Amino acid sequence: MIRLTLAAALLATPAFAAEDKQEACRYEGQVMAAVQKARLDRVAKTKVAEHIAASEPTWPDNYNAAIPQMVDYVFQMKKRDLKENDFGALWEQQCLQTWDQRQDMLKAMQD
Repeated sequence: MIRLTLAAALLATPAFAAEDKQEACRYEGQVMAAVQKARLDRVAKTKVAEHIAASEPTWPDNYNAAIPQMVDYVFQMKKRDLKENDFGALWEQQCLQTWDQRQDMLKAMQD
């Protein structure tokens, strides 16, 4: 998950870096949950982003940039693990816990 946290931090745009922590982490969790659901629904790895876009997600468009990295991560997992865990909720929790570190990284990248 650390690799994904770094990827999400690197994909965030400066315009969204200062947004509300709760809202940002909720959106990230929603993206992860959508990727997990697509995998469980047997969507082909190469079609996940397209499949999610067709569902008209409610998160801001910049969060779509994290989909490819999340797809790579989720498709490495066993389906059993995907069925037994809510990765959207886990992602949101990790995002909230590492928020300050991520914001520091973004700030350092902008300097």
